[in-house]
Amino acid sequence: MAIWGKGLRAKAMWTLFVAFLLVFIPAVGMGWQIMSGVQEHFGNAFARNFTQLNRQHILVPLSRDLALAQRFADSILMQQWLSNEDDEQDKAMLFRESEGYIKDFSSHSFFIISARSGAYYYREANRPFDGQPEYILAANNPDDAWVYNVLANGHKVNINVNHDTRLETTRVWSNILIEDQGKVLGLAGTGIDLTKFIEQFIATDEVGVTPMIIDEQGAFQAHPDKDYIAIGSATGSDVQSRTLLAQLPEAQRPQLQTLMAQAKSSPNQVSIDSFTLADKRQLVAMSFIPELGWYVVTAIDLDAAQILESVWLTASLLAFVIMLVLLLLALAYAVERLILRPLRQLQSSASAIADGNYQMSLPPSKGDEIGDLSTAFSVMANKVQTHTQELEHKVRSRTSELEAVNNQMRQAHQQINDSIDYASLIQKAILPDQQLKQTLGEHHFVLWHPRDVVGGDFYVFHPAEQGRFLVGVVDCAGHGVAGALMTMLARAALDHAIHDCGIASPASILQQTDLILRGMMQDCELPRGLATNMDVGLASVMPEQQRLVFAGAKMSLYHSDGKQIVEIKGNRRTLLDRRHVQFTDTELTLQREQTYYLATDGYLDQAGGDKGFGFGNSRFCDLLKTHAGFPLDEQAQSLKLALDDYRGDYPQRDDITLLAFKVDSFE
Repeated sequence: MAIWGKGLRAKAMWTLFVAFLLVFIPAVGMGWQIMSGVQEHFGNAFARNFTQLNRQHILVPLSRDLALAQRFADSILMQQWLSNEDDEQDKAMLFRESEGYIKDFSSHSFFIISARSGAYYYREANRPFDGQPEYILAANNPDDAWVYNVLANGHKVNINVNHDTRLETTRVWSNILIEDQGKVLGLAGTGIDLTKFIEQFIATDEVGVTPMIIDEQGAFQAHPDKDYIAIGSATGSDVQSRTLLAQLPEAQRPQLQTLMAQAKSSPNQVSIDSFTLADKRQLVAMSFIPELGWYVVTAIDLDAAQILESVWLTASLLAFVIMLVLLLLALAYAVERLILRPLRQLQSSASAIADGNYQMSLPPSKGDEIGDLSTAFSVMANKVQTHTQELEHKVRSRTSELEAVNNQMRQAHQQINDSIDYASLIQKAILPDQQLKQTLGEHHFVLWHPRDVVGGDFYVFHPAEQGRFLVGVVDCAGHGVAGALMTMLARAALDHAIHDCGIASPASILQQTDLILRGMMQDCELPRGLATNMDVGLASVMPEQQRLVFAGAKMSLYHSDGKQIVEIKGNRRTLLDRRHVQFTDTELTLQREQTYYLATDGYLDQAGGDKGFGFGNSRFCDLLKTHAGFPLDEQAQSLKLALDDYRGDYPQRDDITLLAFKVDSFE
C-alpha cells in the first residue's frame, strides 16, 4: 500500500502514528484517571469539612444567645411581673435587671411579649426606651400570627426566621416560653440580624459552593439568596414552595428525605449524596444540629467549584508537559532525519538562485517527493530568470512615471492640509472665548470638539448693558469643510438678526435668522439630499431681573442644582426646515445655585458602550445631575472623561459642543 511505501508523506505519517501511540494516548488516559479520582476525593473531603465548619459557626453563636435567652425568660422577676403586669415596681426591677442581658446578647436587643395583654416590649441598646410596649398584638392580625402559633404549640424553645413589619427588621428569633406552674405567661428572647447572619455564616466566595440551612420540614432558614428563605416557617406559616424538596426533581425527593434521616440519626457526622439542583448535578453534604432542629447543608457543583489544590494541578500539568516534550523530541528527530536534512540541501541551492546565481546546480533526485521538488524548482528557476529580466525593464520605465505622479499628489495634499488648517484657525477666531472669560470668568466652560479639523458646530455670546448677555450653541448640518462653510453663513445671519432684534427675545432672533438664511439660499441650486438645516439653542440672561429666556430650534436647555435635572425643550423644527416655523420663548427664574447647559446632538448621539448604542438623553441627564454641584472646571473634566470612557474605541460620530454657565451675582 502507498502509505507504507518509501515516499516522504508515508515516512512522516508512520513516524507521527508511532509517536502518538507511544506517548500521547497513555498520557491522556493517565491524566484522565488522575483528575477524575482527585476531583471525586477532594470534592467529598471539601464538602464534609466545609459543612462541619459551617455547623460550628452556626451552633456556637446561636447556642450562646439561646442559653442567655432561656436564663432571661426563666428570671423570677420576669415571672413575677408577667403574673401581675400592672405592678410598675416589678416592671421597673425587671427592666433594670435586663440591662445586663442587653449587653450580652449578640444583637444587643431583647423582646418580651405578654400572653395576657398582647403587649410587645422591645429594648435595643442606644435606643430610647420609656418602658412602654412597642405595640399591642392582635390575634386577627396576620403579622402577629406567629406569636399565637408559638404560644399554642407549647414548646419551650422555638427558633424562627421572621420579618417584623413594625420594627422593620428580619432576624433569626430565639423565642423562649415563659411559664409559672404550668401557666403560659408569654414569650421572651432575642434575634440575630439575618443580613449579618448570612454574611457571617452563609455567604461564601467559593465558586460553585452554595451553603444553606433548612429545618426538619426542609424549609430554608438561611440561604445566600434571601428570596429562598421561608419566613415564619417555624411558627406554622405555609412555605411549601421555599423548601429544598421543592428545588429537586420529584424522583429525588425520597432520596433527600433519606439523607435527612441519616444526618439526624448521626448528628456529629456529615452525610453526602448527589442530587440535581438548578439543572446541574451537585454534591449535597448535610449535618444535623439537634439543639436547633436545623440541618446545615452545602451544595457543591464539582464542575464549577475550585476543588483541586494547585499542587495537584501543577503535578498534572508537569506530567503532561513532560510527555508532550518527549513527543516533540521524537517528532523532531524523525523530521530531521527524513525531511529537514534533504530540504536543507535544496534550500542551499535555492538561496544561491535567489541571489541571482541561476547557474547553481540543484541536488540530484532520490526518487521521492523532495527529488521531484528539486526537478520542478530547476524548471521554475529558468522561467524566473527570463521573467525577471523582462520585469526589470518594465519597472525602470514605470518608476520614473510614478515618482512624478507622487510628487504632484504630495504637493496637492500639502495644499489641501494647509487650507484646512487655515480654515480651522479662522473658525476658532470667530468663537467668543475671550468675551466669555471677561463676562463669566470661572462660571462657564465650553467643550468644543469638531469631528474633523473643522466642523459644523459653533457657539455665540453677546454681552449687553446692565450685565445682560445672550449665549447660544449652533449645530449646522454636515462635517468638515462643508459644515465649516455653513457656520460662516449661520454666524453672519445670527449677527444680523441680533442687531435687528436685540437680545431680549431669543425666539425673535431665531425667527429673523431663519428668514435671513432662507433669503441667502433661495437663489442657490442645491443638490438633492444636501442638508442645510441648523439646530440652535439661545438663552437671554437678565441677572438684574433674575430672568432667563430660552428658545430652541430642535435643541434643549438643561439646568440642575445637583438634586434634580430639568430639560426645557425647544421647538421640534430646525432653521431652514421645509416648513416655516413659529419659534416661542420660554421664561425661567434665574437661580444662583443652578447650572445651565446647551449641547449639540453630537454628545447625545456618540456611539459607545458594549453594543455601540448612542450615549442617550437619559444617561446625559443623570450625568449632569451628578456633577451640577461641582465647580465648572471640574464639571468640564468629568463630562469629557465620561464621554471618552463611554466611547471607548468607537470613532467620533459628529461634532461635539457642550456649553455650561451659571450666574453668581444678580446685581
